[in-house]
Amino acid sequence: MVWDEPVPISRDQARATYLAVKRSEPLEGDVPEVAKELPGEVTLYPGHVLVTMDLDTMDEMSAQVFTIARAHGLVCYDPQRDLVHNVAPLGVYEGMQLHTGDGMIVYDPDLGLVHDVLATLSPQNPFVALVNFGRHFLQVSPGYELEYKEGTLIRTMVPELAEVRQAFNEYATGDRSFLARHEWT
Repeated sequence: MVWDEPVPISRDQARATYLAVKRSEPLEGDVPEVAKELPGEVTLYPGHVLVTMDLDTMDEMSAQVFTIARAHGLVCYDPQRDLVHNVAPLGVYEGMQLHTGDGMIVYDPDLGLVHDVLATLSPQNPFVALVNFGRHFLQVSPGYELEYKEGTLIRTMVPELAEVRQAFNEYATGDRSFLARHEWT
């Protein structure tokens, strides 16, 4: 579902908005420009556009919906993954990609999305990576093994999700403090 929000919102706020809108009646009539660009079947609600997609094409279509929403300055909530894509704040690397082991790829992810996605590590989502192709990347797998590559691949284990989130936030914002804070091999 996509809609306008004046400031970034939390996943809980996005979920509550989605559920409230789903309880309301869809609209008939003129289709907003953004809805014409969205793939899949769209349903209009007051101030909101719901995109319905099948599971087979969900990853590809979700990426398209997010890209279109971002281009229009709109929030995008993915109820299947329970994740919200805000317009900002972004990391410092233009074109940075967020990859997950369950198939999600997001270009220029907002920092809140990165934070939330890290909590989804599981056997069904065996890694999360922030990638700046041709330059460097930071990746984590369940058990909190961090891998960083900028020339040479190095690894470390961290004890808590909070440490992983801090390292990913630092990496995305151009801060390399996580490298000095851990023992790497």
